[in-house]
Amino acid sequence: LTNALLLMEYFVNCNTSTLAPYTNALSKEQVQHLYRRLGFSASIPTVNGQVGQNAGPLVDTLINQAINAQPIPAPAWATWNNSNYPADDDAARALRRAQRDEFSLDYTNSMLNNNLSERLSFFWSNHFVTELDVYECNAFLYEYFNCLQRNSIGNFRTFVSEIGLTSAMLYYLDGVFNNGNNPNENYGRELYELFTLGDENGYTENDIIETAKALTGYVERGELGCEAVLFNPERHDAGSKTIFGQTGNWGYDDVINVLFTQRPTEIATFICRKLYEFFVHPDSKEDFVNNTIIPAMAATFVASNFEIAPVLSQLFKSQHFFDDEAIGVIIKSPFDVYFNFIKETNFTYTDTTVETAVNYSDLLGQTLFDPVDVAGWERDRNWVNTNFMIGRWLTMLDIVEGFYTVDDEQFRTFAMDAVGPANHGTSNPEIVVQAIVNKLTSKGMYTQAEFDNCMSAFKKDDIPEIYYGPDYIDGGQSLWILNVTPSVPDQVRLLIRHLTRQPEFQLK
Repeated sequence: LTNALLLMEYFVNCNTSTLAPYTNALSKEQVQHLYRRLGFSASIPTVNGQVGQNAGPLVDTLINQAINAQPIPAPAWATWNNSNYPADDDAARALRRAQRDEFSLDYTNSMLNNNLSERLSFFWSNHFVTELDVYECNAFLYEYFNCLQRNSIGNFRTFVSEIGLTSAMLYYLDGVFNNGNNPNENYGRELYELFTLGDENGYTENDIIETAKALTGYVERGELGCEAVLFNPERHDAGSKTIFGQTGNWGYDDVINVLFTQRPTEIATFICRKLYEFFVHPDSKEDFVNNTIIPAMAATFVASNFEIAPVLSQLFKSQHFFDDEAIGVIIKSPFDVYFNFIKETNFTYTDTTVETAVNYSDLLGQTLFDPVDVAGWERDRNWVNTNFMIGRWLTMLDIVEGFYTVDDEQFRTFAMDAVGPANHGTSNPEIVVQAIVNKLTSKGMYTQAEFDNCMSAFKKDDIPEIYYGPDYIDGGQSLWILNVTPSVPDQVRLLIRHLTRQPEFQLK
């Protein structure tokens, strides 16, 4: 555990590559890096199919897939209010719980299947934070996530405007209590501090006070409960307000217009820094990144009128993104740990597998639909305290054993996919171990001793060394052959169990 935590101490960002396009053929390591960052990783056949390709067309494909991805279709209960539920409280609670479980499964399956689009919607859910246990309404939950999915790679200005009027956000940050005669400053403060500008960056306390007045009026909550929030002009402050030095009879749309007109560079810098830290490296304060990369991304963001796709395209196609210093430097979130493993092994999974992964993520501090507070999950180093590390080991052990119980031969298949067709009949266990290590970690094992430990885990204590024989090196007949020997699935299982406890496995 100590070694794991030491290895995952904060990485200093030494990446000095530029945002110039990366034009070399992509290696397997780089393709895996791309899929781990832009989605929840990919299977061996998917990765192998892109090795040797140019980054530009592959990134274009992934971005276009995200742009064209469709939101989850509206469930039957998407517009329900409390009157649609049974009068019996227990029955109503059970039905609400079943609906949330249904939506959770739909969304997490979409995360597994849709690469960048849901990687982004999940990212934005930790930026424009709401907590389901605060507003407790399934219809609001669907509206909120529909907004995230529709706007995840669209126009950020439109995104900010729409997300602020979702009922989930209006309830979560007290917009429903923001009356003209008694303004509530909560949403106005977070709009600037967390959603667009960053803490104490380009706004004053008076800007917040005046913004709160401009946002008043979205207070009509209905009488049935769980009804969409509506605007009441009689509850809006119709007086003059001064925001960022601009004076007028401002309302909600005016706030968005004044904000993006008066503070474009501040917004772009703040958002591009968050995108950089999420997709490239948690350290964006090193001089080169802070003074060169982030400003260049921000300039692209402003020039494209706050379209998200162009700035992501610039970043993902760049020499900076594919630099070796960017690979394997982000600590996996709980969802990364489980979903990356499912995708990378290509093991057969069921809805139960996905639900188990969601439940385990909850145990490790990442609760779907419920970030810890308005600032969201802190990410990275916070995922690997002592308790969470032990939790990762134990839960991954259960995941691995579950796959093995269902079909042990898929572990042999995974190993054969990893080594490639030319080595399906190999008698050299080192080839197999190296291939699996390379697939499940970003850069392999850090030391020879660690790799030797992987070899020991694979070769099993109850199989004598002579079983592999000296002949496998000379090409003679061996007692151990990858695609034949009965013990191979169990050996792969033991290797994977060992790997999931290593610090290298925790990184992407």
